[in-house]
Amino acid sequence: MDKPKMGLVETVKNSIVGAIRGAGDVGGGVVEAVSKTLVATLEGVAEVGTSLLAAISDIVRGAIHGAVEVGGDLEAAVKGIVLGLLRGAKGAGTVTLETVGTLGSTVIKHTAEVAGDLGTAAKGLIAGVVEGAKEVGLDATQAASAAATGALKAAGEVSAEAGQKVRQALTGTIAGVKVVLKEPFKKTP
Repeated sequence: MDKPKMGLVETVKNSIVGAIRGAGDVGGGVVEAVSKTLVATLEGVAEVGTSLLAAISDIVRGAIHGAVEVGGDLEAAVKGIVLGLLRGAKGAGTVTLETVGTLGSTVIKHTAEVAGDLGTAAKGLIAGVVEGAKEVGLDATQAASAAATGALKAAGEVSAEAGQKVRQALTGTIAGVKVVLKEPFKKTP
């Protein structure tokens, strides 16, 4: 990883660690820290679409690493990360279902990096997406489906066991929304 990316990841990680330790409020502290970081990162960037996805990945990595480091509630932390990212992305005017799907994938990949519970992370992801979708003007059911599909695809790339764990966690209703899983298409050789 290059130096600027590591700088953002470390900055976010330290912000999350400080927010969780300082406030004891995993959700609120994480939302604010993530949202402010995304907005600050995107300021002055010419191609917001491309840089938004890169910033989301770096911020999710740092935030998840920070939450796991302090032993915070992973589900609440992921929900806070997602809410913060959606609020920050709304400020940049760039929240789409594609962004939400990418967010789902990114959360699972970075949770797997730290050997976090993928089912717990998936539930936090959907809870955050459902709440955040309402705030940014997306249909909550469509946003939950996009995030779940991204999460399921990423989990399948981690391992078959990870895919099964995420599928089980996302079956049913989360945060008042019935999650509709759409199978990721597999490439044929």
